[in-house]
Amino acid sequence: MLVELLVENFAVADRVRVRFGPGLNVLTGETGSGKSLIVDSLGLLFGGRAASEVVRSGAERARIAGIFEVSKRSGLAKVLEESGLELEDGELLIEREVLANGKSRGFVGSKPVTAALLRDIAPYLGDLHGQHDQQRLFEPDEQSAMLDQYAGLEGEVEKAGRLYREWQGIDRELQELEQREQEILRQRDLWTFQKQEIEAAALKPGEDVALENELRVLANVLKLREQSSGALEALNGEGGALDGLRQALRRVVELRRIDESLNDVLEGLRSAEISLDEAARDLDRYTDRLEADPGRLNIVEARLAEIDKLRRKYGQNIEEILGFYDRVSQDLQLVEGADERRVGLRKQSEKLRGEYAALAAELTAARKKAAASLEKKIDGGLKDLNMERSRFSIAIQSSDWGVSGADRVEYRIATNLGEEAKALTKIASGGELSRVALALKVALIAKDRKGDGRTLVFDEVDAGIGGSAAEQVARKLKRLASGNQLICVTHLAQIAAFGEQHFSVEKREAKGRTHSVVEELNAEQRVKEIGRMLGGQSITAEALKYAEQLIEMGVSA
Repeated sequence: MLVELLVENFAVADRVRVRFGPGLNVLTGETGSGKSLIVDSLGLLFGGRAASEVVRSGAERARIAGIFEVSKRSGLAKVLEESGLELEDGELLIEREVLANGKSRGFVGSKPVTAALLRDIAPYLGDLHGQHDQQRLFEPDEQSAMLDQYAGLEGEVEKAGRLYREWQGIDRELQELEQREQEILRQRDLWTFQKQEIEAAALKPGEDVALENELRVLANVLKLREQSSGALEALNGEGGALDGLRQALRRVVELRRIDESLNDVLEGLRSAEISLDEAARDLDRYTDRLEADPGRLNIVEARLAEIDKLRRKYGQNIEEILGFYDRVSQDLQLVEGADERRVGLRKQSEKLRGEYAALAAELTAARKKAAASLEKKIDGGLKDLNMERSRFSIAIQSSDWGVSGADRVEYRIATNLGEEAKALTKIASGGELSRVALALKVALIAKDRKGDGRTLVFDEVDAGIGGSAAEQVARKLKRLASGNQLICVTHLAQIAAFGEQHFSVEKREAKGRTHSVVEELNAEQRVKEIGRMLGGQSITAEALKYAEQLIEMGVSA
């Protein structure tokens, strides 16, 4: 139950504090006075979308705070505990701030929370019912959702949605595989040829570089032999570098016997002699190997031509060609596994389809059973609302399979005796639609699993209703308020008279600014307000007397 609501810098409200009581709380006022202020404020506390437009002009932020009385045994206590929150002395403080830039912050028990958490706990605290809910009655999906809510099928519908989406995902993958089958077959032939061509070449990493070097040698063997022989002669021939070095070495040895400071020079010459000697030996061996070999030249040229053919197709060098080979091999493995994947997907699709079909059939049976019960509830409710000749019915027809099952739900009504039931969209009277919506809401609230004691807000759901029907609506709301706290924004004097707490909403001007004021009315003020609602601005004695009679009727109801 909502105990207290504080609204600051919200729309035209500067600061409004309202203490609500149990039972039926009514709010009345002139059109445009800001009666929906309470409804919109609670909508934000319940996790509704915040916008910068709600911040009062000139203010940095709007703030809404609500204190709710909650039983520790309620389901809400468990939800709070799972989120690291707790009740304090059976009360729960919920706050919402909206900044001028449109950003918002939520708090539960002074601890910051997300708007998503506020939406999760909202059903345990209350529910908002406005004129837009009547428009939802025209939508088949909403009609089905309400029936499922009445039947308690939300969990089964969610499961059906998961099965359907998973099944459809599998079928889409199967369809894509079948559409690509011909392309895959063509690709498989190409990849197989490419793989075999590379395999046949038996390439080795770095082989092309080595062969290209060998080709240069074989193609220039005479020139190389001439140059290497000349270099060897310069090193090891008569009067060559080694002869000169050894002659110098002998002289330094003689010098060393006299002057030991030439030790480093002597060691350097000896090291040079060893290096030159090794170089001469290597050149000699190299020269011996340099022989013309036309047969080997042909083999190398042929091998390089083979590699060059592969390079033009698959990569600039052997490493890239082998990388291409690895990718093709992987692609072939995937293609070869496609048949197995297709078989597996078909089995999975058949399994999911069977599970979905069984669940959809269960949903259909449960909906038909619940529909019969709800029809009786609505008919009884309409009788209480002065529509005793009306007959409400729910048509459940087979439809294409979807996320919520295989049913199309349509609410129908015959408003006059002997008439055929027609879809709600055919109803001409707004008053009749309002009463159907109220009867449906009452039935859904009675079946709600969240328990009694919640705050139910009705925002002018009495639109289009008057006369004796208005009195019947008032009585219906009063009975509903026996187990729940009701906050009802109304323009009907009959409903206002049945309220157990009556609040007046009006706009006032002060210091060049307009602001809304919400005041609880005493007995005398109630009579005047209801008299105004009956007779307009000119309140007659007859209107006041009738207002007193209505209030007495509401008290005794």
